[in-house]
Parts: sequence; structure tokens; C-alpha cells
Amino acid sequence: MTIEWLAGNRIRGTSTERTTTTGFNTVAGVTGGWKELGRTTLGSAGDTITVSGLSDKRYYMVLGDKQSSGNASWDWRVGNGSADSGNNYARRQSSNGGTDSTNVNYSRMYGDNGGSTTPSFQVGYFANLSGKEKLNITNSISQSTAGAGTAPLRRESVSKWVTSSTIDVIQGLNVEGGDFNTGSEVVVLGWDPTDTHTTNFWEELASVDLSGGAATNIDSGTITAKKYLWFQFYGDSITSANSIRVTFNGDTGSNYADRSSQNGGGEDVNDPTSNMQMTISTHTTPSFINCFAINNSANEKLVMNHSVDQNTAGAGNAPVRVEGVHKWANTSSQITSINFKTSGGANLGTNTKLKVWGSN
Repeated sequence: MTIEWLAGNRIRGTSTERTTTTGFNTVAGVTGGWKELGRTTLGSAGDTITVSGLSDKRYYMVLGDKQSSGNASWDWRVGNGSADSGNNYARRQSSNGGTDSTNVNYSRMYGDNGGSTTPSFQVGYFANLSGKEKLNITNSISQSTAGAGTAPLRRESVSKWVTSSTIDVIQGLNVEGGDFNTGSEVVVLGWDPTDTHTTNFWEELASVDLSGGAATNIDSGTITAKKYLWFQFYGDSITSANSIRVTFNGDTGSNYADRSSQNGGGEDVNDPTSNMQMTISTHTTPSFINCFAINNSANEKLVMNHSVDQNTAGAGNAPVRVEGVHKWANTSSQITSINFKTSGGANLGTNTKLKVWGSN
């Protein structure tokens, strides 16, 4: 196993050494990437978290951290000058792999799974082309009852804002009887093809591969603790049929819970379990996994993943997809290492890679 070290034997580098966040294709010194445009963190409980005055970017990535005071939900509103509360939205969602539901001529976009007294985490994307309806994709995870004995909840949603104006306001909105608690936060990142900045939000924390030899697992090594984590795994051919699992900080106890669906099928729920299930069916072919996590020390760690397994080679065989949410029921420390492994001890091939980015 090898780690790509920066100058001075550091995994983290200076702003000039950091790379553009484009998956595994990162090139030192390249400008552009996701830049933080605005952030609002609540200093007291409230029903809205608004980030305004946003620079006009072609795309936005939005991170939402919900801490609840009583029963609180999370939806989105956007606008130009102020958040639009009119019936200028349409939306579609599926919760926990269930049947789609829709709302048209509505007053907001979908966010998390609805009213809850526990934390949730949202990752949303907005396409912001002038003159076109504004399109949104949001994936969310809600902790549900604390502890590894209860799996988290998930929602996949798409929404649109039917206006030609560009977005310069993004707002998290509570529509239940409680509040967003102190510390709840919206972070807005922007990206545009013409960007030339070097102040990328996502800092590379680890880059590891198995070029030194096949192994049953690939580990990030110790990484700097960050509130938001984004990590990607490419698994080369496996020596025998296995699925892919993840643990944090060397914890192999029954301290995890997850909920996943393969190819749109029924939910596969594991609570408690000794690891997080990234792929469901066993396979020997390559897989690619994309994950986001929120890493608050005092909260359970919430993770969402999207995975693809190549399946049998050739265009005559469709790949296998998995959507899942996971939690690590640790409320005393942050994630400082990430380990991907096979479920039954088979070896991962030498082209296997793990990348980790983070930011506070």
C-alpha cells in the first residue's frame, strides 16, 4: 500500500499544492474547483438558515447540517434578492426506497425526510443557468433513533424553481413545530468553468492505492479531523466474490447501522452491524463508490453513498447500483481514519484507490 505524500512528508499541503477536486483525476497546481461562496450558522434556534448575496456561478453544491430543537424538518427555498415563498416550485421524492411522490405549484423544494427531533445531513446540487428553470438534486440522511440498533433514514429528491432569474439566495426552511437548533448550518459552494481561484473548499486529506500489492483492505491512514468529508473508492478486480464494507477509526464492534437499496429494490437494513455495507451483492468485478459524511464530534456520524459495480463485462450486461445511508454511533470523537475492505477476506486488486477530502 502506498500513500501519495506532498512536500515535507505531509498528506495535507499548502494552498498552492492542493489539487482540483475532480474525483481521482487531480493535478497539482490546477486552478478552479468548488469554492465556498457563503455560510450561515445559527447562533440561536430558528426556522430559517439563509445564505444570500451569492456570486453568480453555473453550479452550486450545498451542505446542510440540521440540529433539531423539538420536531424540525428541512426543505429548500431559493431566490434572487430574497427567498421565493410563492408556488413556483415542483418536486419529486422517494423516502427509504418507497414509491415516488410529487408536489406541483408548490412553495418549496424537498430536503430531508420530514419532521424529526434528531440530526440530519443534506447534500444538494443546483444548476443555475440564466434563462432556464433551476434544477436541484438533493440526497439526505436522518439519524433516526440514537444508537446502532436503529438504521438511519434516507431521501432522494429532485426539484425545480420555475424562473429565468439566477439564484443568489439559498435557504434551509423548517416547516414543523420545533426549530433548527443552535449550530445548524448551510454552506454554499460554487463552481464555474471560468473559475481561476486556488481557494478550494475541499482539501485533500489522503490519497492511497494498492500499487505495492493486492490486499484485503485499503486504509486512509490517520487523517485530519474535518466536519465535512467526501471520499471515493475504486475497487479493482476481487479474487473471489465479496461485497465492500467500511469501518472508521479501527472500530469493528457492532456500532454501525445502515439502510441500502440495490437496483431500486427493497431496503436492506442492518442494525446493529460491525461495518457499513457499501455494496450489497457479492462480486469480483470493479466497483466505484462515492460517499459524503458529516463528522460532528458530539453527534452520530452520518454517511450517504452511491455505488456502482461493473457486473459482467460488456455492453450486454447492465451495471449494478446501490444507494445507501449509514451511521457510526460514536458521539465522543471524529472520524480520523477510513478503511474499505472486502466482506469475506478476498483480495482487492492493485489498481484499487481511496481518496479522501475534507473541510470544516
